[in-house]
Amino acid sequence: MARLRVQNFAITVDGCSAGPDQSLQNPGGIGGERILGWVHETRSFHRSFGRDGGQTGVDDDFMARGIDGIGATIMGRNMFGPIRGRWEDSDEWSGWWGDEPPFHHPVFVLTHHPRDPIALGGGTVFHFVTGGIEDALEQAVEAADGADVRVGGGPATVRQYLRAGLVDELHLAIVPVLLGRGERVFDDDVLTTDFECVEFVSSPSVAHARFVRVGGAGSGG
Repeated sequence: MARLRVQNFAITVDGCSAGPDQSLQNPGGIGGERILGWVHETRSFHRSFGRDGGQTGVDDDFMARGIDGIGATIMGRNMFGPIRGRWEDSDEWSGWWGDEPPFHHPVFVLTHHPRDPIALGGGTVFHFVTGGIEDALEQAVEAADGADVRVGGGPATVRQYLRAGLVDELHLAIVPVLLGRGERVFDDDVLTTDFECVEFVSSPSVAHARFVRVGGAGSGG
């Protein structure tokens, strides 16, 4: 059965997963590049864009595991881009990732405004879902065809799926950075007492903590 996984989700030690004031110049918000710098150094990140180079080791191992076995991704509109409101005002926007994004499978973007799918190179097709998180999950599971589904982010989207009790596995990459303010996952009424930590490994850059839902599909390791 397909699992819903949050993979390689970076979070600072003061709880931020994105900086404030996202813009075209600051995709991850102000200071957001400090949260994701470790990702950009890995070999798996480079390979997802068809490039050579990058580092191996613990961080790369977790990056690779977050890619393997994934057949579809769900993301919020803020992760797709800084555009707000109706798509007609900016229908040329097709994401941060260029003509061949690193997903190589269907991606389902949560939005309040309908938009036709966007097919790009490497097998990535962006679908825009207006029916909410469960509708997006249903579509993603079907598209994944037996593989797992990943919640890519951002923080508000991960929070919605956690709040709904739909996440089977949660991998946090804890970055030794203090951001002070920004977007957080673990706010409001998000309860995670039904998760247990099954793996905790540190690299020189980040600490990786992998949680699974107790009794869930991912509890076997």
